[in-house]
Amino acid sequence: MKNGGRKPELSVPSPISELNERSGSRTLSRLLGQHLSPATIRNVMADLEEAGLLYSPHTSAGRLPTEAGLRLFVHGLLEIGNLAEDERHNIESLCAARGKSLAQALEEATTALSGLSHCAGVVVVPKQERPLKHIEFVHLGPGR
Repeated sequence: MKNGGRKPELSVPSPISELNERSGSRTLSRLLGQHLSPATIRNVMADLEEAGLLYSPHTSAGRLPTEAGLRLFVHGLLEIGNLAEDERHNIESLCAARGKSLAQALEEATTALSGLSHCAGVVVVPKQERPLKHIEFVHLGPGR
């Protein structure tokens, strides 16, 4: 694959959130539709692990973002730009959950954010019938 020496952009959360389960590189290759081979995906994931952005809690587990990986993701989101004061108030009023079901509040928040960012918005809520298998708390500094 020739791409001018750049590493391919690979969005790990998208296919995983569609499946709501761990996905192998072959499955991701099919879902991404960017003509990335499973080997390319494995290499990119290994590079992200080496860079300290992903880790595997145990040998047979999938990959999870590290604190640095999450920070990089959030900083990428923040590069979109600052919101005007009226936009911020509009989002806050849309997201106010008073008198709304969780599904309604999430739908309105997604619609507002995708409208402002001009990007697709997806909300994935864990299925309640599945038991919690792993939880991890990340320590953040004061004021964060």
